[in-house]
Amino acid sequence: MKTPMLAIVAAVLAFSPLAQAQSSGHNHASHASPAASAEVAQGTGVLKNIDAAAGVVNITHDPIPALKWPAMTMGLKVRDKKLLEDFKPGQTVKFGLAKEPTEYVITSLTVVKK
Repeated sequence: MKTPMLAIVAAVLAFSPLAQAQSSGHNHASHASPAASAEVAQGTGVLKNIDAAAGVVNITHDPIPALKWPAMTMGLKVRDKKLLEDFKPGQTVKFGLAKEPTEYVITSLTVVKK
């Protein structure tokens, strides 16, 4: 009785969608992870405060139409604290934003030349 039952279970598993996906040759390495989400919007603003240790800036930015954000002053985290190494309060910057699982983060930061 056990042998036929094992054969049935083995046959069902062999033809399951999971087994077929694993053997289909599909490479999942190209799928983006949430931590590597793509930039979704760009903004321009003035850095008001920089907390490099925490990886956070306080920025007064222009409206960001792609996110339907009005002009405002807000705190934003940066994806990589190294982005903040060459910046100081008072600089006008362009910045890129990406959606992380729970918030938007700055992914790029460049000084706007006057």
